[in-house]
Amino acid sequence: MAPQKIILIVGPTAVGKTALSLELAQHFPGEIISGDSMQVYQQLDIGTAKIQPAEMQGIAHHLLNIRPMTAPFTVADFQTLAEQAITAIAHRGRQPFIVGGTGFYVQSLLRGYQLGGAASAASQAVRKKWQQVYATKGVQALQAALAQVDPVSAAKIPAGDSRRLIRALEVFALTGQPISAQTDQVNPQYQPFIIGLTTQRQVLYQRINTRVDLMMTAGLLAEAKLVYQNRAQAVQASKAIGYKEFFPYFAGDIDLATAVAQVKQNSRHFAKRQLTFFRNQMPTHWYDLLAQPDQLSQIKADVAQFLAE
Repeated sequence: MAPQKIILIVGPTAVGKTALSLELAQHFPGEIISGDSMQVYQQLDIGTAKIQPAEMQGIAHHLLNIRPMTAPFTVADFQTLAEQAITAIAHRGRQPFIVGGTGFYVQSLLRGYQLGGAASAASQAVRKKWQQVYATKGVQALQAALAQVDPVSAAKIPAGDSRRLIRALEVFALTGQPISAQTDQVNPQYQPFIIGLTTQRQVLYQRINTRVDLMMTAGLLAEAKLVYQNRAQAVQASKAIGYKEFFPYFAGDIDLATAVAQVKQNSRHFAKRQLTFFRNQMPTHWYDLLAQPDQLSQIKADVAQFLAE
């Protein structure tokens, strides 16, 4: 059986992925799968920039609002559910689109990583163990532990990225195989065409700042307070940019303006990391629709050629 063709739209936050996905899913009749690690959570709409039903233009969207805010959601969960959604969409005779900025989620699907199964009791126990190590001994302890079993990943993962360090340790514990040994694998189920959106850094940063201001007007503070009030259970959400920056404000340690400025700064830094990841880890076709809107025609032509091959 020929591999299933999938179209991915990736790039940093606030670069226009959602608008492009709607345009392409209308032009090439399809359905959209979210590739965002936080949009799976119910009640977290504003801070995750989640598309709302009234904005979907009648296009079916998948992997949105599928977990309570306090529930875990792993890369393996995403991989399993995305594969199921792709199969169902293809069976309906429609084109699967995957849209999002969580690079490792998308990469896990394309590479077919063996991740030890979805949120099992074993994976939860391993993750909890390393989260405790991080809480008591710091990120250096995670790096040292990973260096012993997977020195390649330990050297590649940024020093402060505790989530990726824990993820790599979890994969090794559950599969007995370093995740770095899986990076050259290609998932034979899929033939991807990856669209990357980018733009000049200052343009992107201004869009991020403006987006945060609009989020505040839309009620981001109330949403962040909900996460803060449930932070003991909402472990993943409480670490998300757009929420965690308000915790010191709710605790009375900083003022609101400082918290908002921190959201903007962290969002800009995250966008930079997203671009670095997609440029270095995936065979991506890059376009700048903000500087050159007429590139939309080129994207449609490139996708049409890919689907016709």
